[in-house]
Amino acid sequence: MFSAVPAGPRFAAHLVRRLFAALLEAAEAVPRIATALDDVRKTLRQLERLLTYVAGELPELAHKVEQIRTRVDGMEDPAAEEARVTPASRRSG
Repeated sequence: MFSAVPAGPRFAAHLVRRLFAALLEAAEAVPRIATALDDVRKTLRQLERLLTYVAGELPELAHKVEQIRTRVDGMEDPAAEEARVTPASRRSG
């Protein structure tokens, strides 16, 4: 019982020191958190601008792809013409 009495004030002082240290760490972290949030905000603005640009360009890109597809469909592959077997084809064997 006598050994528990001096431990009380030491324990209380230890808790107060730990609480003070935790408060200092939290106060020091606030500027870093604010900087990180500012960076996140800037990144989101940049993404918004990029997505706006992409959304504006997509219709034109789709139109160009359709034009290319139409041109490719209109072309005939000469190698495919030669490989095609018809009754009039010469026999090789």
